[in-house]
Amino acid sequence: MNLCIDQGNSSIKMGIFDQSKLVKTFVYKNFDRKSVLSMLRNYPVDRCIYSSVINKNASAVAFLKKNIAQVLLLTHETPLPIENKYQTPKTLGKDRLAAVVGAGFLEPNRDVLVIDAGTAITFDFMDAKRNYWGGNIDVGLELRLKALHTFAKKLPLVKPVQEVPLMASNTETALAAGALNGIIFEIDGYINALKIEYPDLSTFLTGGSLIFFDKKLKNSIFVEKNLVLIGLNYILQYNVQ
Repeated sequence: MNLCIDQGNSSIKMGIFDQSKLVKTFVYKNFDRKSVLSMLRNYPVDRCIYSSVINKNASAVAFLKKNIAQVLLLTHETPLPIENKYQTPKTLGKDRLAAVVGAGFLEPNRDVLVIDAGTAITFDFMDAKRNYWGGNIDVGLELRLKALHTFAKKLPLVKPVQEVPLMASNTETALAAGALNGIIFEIDGYINALKIEYPDLSTFLTGGSLIFFDKKLKNSIFVEKNLVLIGLNYILQYNVQ
């Protein structure tokens, strides 16, 4: 079995795969050795891939190498099942790369747009020939609301909500609606613009904030909350064949 680890900014997500099938997922605030040991006792893991968008946790990697036969660290030099055309691969977020690989695995021979809605919102494009060209990074939903409160002191800090009007009639709703509707229009705008050149475009939505957008977009999309883990597993399989 394969263990795929995605170390994010605020949490660490792990997935157990039997070949290409996702069997179980786990989410921790930090790398918890006791929990990982318990996981390894319950699942016969013999291969692992570790990816981090922050600095590598050296002690966690050492722990994994001690307890798992094969451990692959995802870096900008790791062989990939796609062609990476990004001009600065060393600065490319590993989660962005893995998500695109996951989309290509789920929708082979299709042009794909991957939208990852979290602390930041990323838009990444890969063509049907598996050429990854890069994409854009923007401010995420919660961060938009925090920024408005921080830099415009009279504006209150509000939390994201799923249901908002098109136009608000009070300040708190205006903030929540402005942030949410702005991102919805932005996502639909990217999809519509890309479809002009790539009419067969397949769009994936993933990330911790996807629940705020998945049912509000005008365009048809695939929602896959485990897209990064799926991509990591595909990269792992590609490297151990």
